[in-house]
Formats: sequence, C-alpha cells, structure tokens
Amino acid sequence: MEINYDNIKVIGFDADDTLWVNETYFRDAEQEFAKLLSQFETPNKIDQELFKMEMKNLPVYGYGVKGFVLSMVEMAIELSNGTVSNGVMSKILEIGKDMINKDVELLEGVEEVLQN
Repeated sequence: MEINYDNIKVIGFDADDTLWVNETYFRDAEQEFAKLLSQFETPNKIDQELFKMEMKNLPVYGYGVKGFVLSMVEMAIELSNGTVSNGVMSKILEIGKDMINKDVELLEGVEEVLQN
C-alpha cells in the first residue's frame, strides 16, 4: 500500500532532546545535587531517591525544570531529616535558575529538516 503525503499539513515533535539539547542539563543538575547532599547519602542513593520523588510528584508538578527543582528541595529535606542548610537550599534553587536560563542549543541538522 502506498501512502499519500499530499494532505499532511502539520507534523508534531516532542521538542526537547528531539530538536534541542535538554536531558544533559538534568543529568548535570543531578550530579550537582548529589554533591550538595553528599554528607547525607551516597551519590547513587541520592540519584535513586530523587528519581522516586520526581515520579511521585509528576501528577502534581508535571514535567520540566520547576517540578524537578521542587522535587530536589523536597528530597533535600527528606534526606537530611530536615537539617539541610539554607545555603544548600539556595544552591538547589540556583541550579534550577541556571537550567531555565540555558541557551537553546539546536541539535545538528534540525534547522535544515524543519525548513524542508
């Protein structure tokens, strides 16, 4: 069966990591977060617990940097048994601001594909 593409008017993309770099920013933030909380737990355990927290919070916060940051804040409080310092909390918020302010870096070839 031959497909007729003549009537296609719109093509949808899930943009992040399809059109531009995104996921690496989250992985970098997770590493920074693990360093900030290294006095409370191992990096691997912090990463696992943060992921669980993100999944738990997904119905409330949805996807994206803001929900990710709120999950980091909540996880910091939990892992530290409420003793996490204001300085660490400020650094967590700064991680989020840095992520939001990243320049959009298109993946190679995206511009050409979208123009054709």
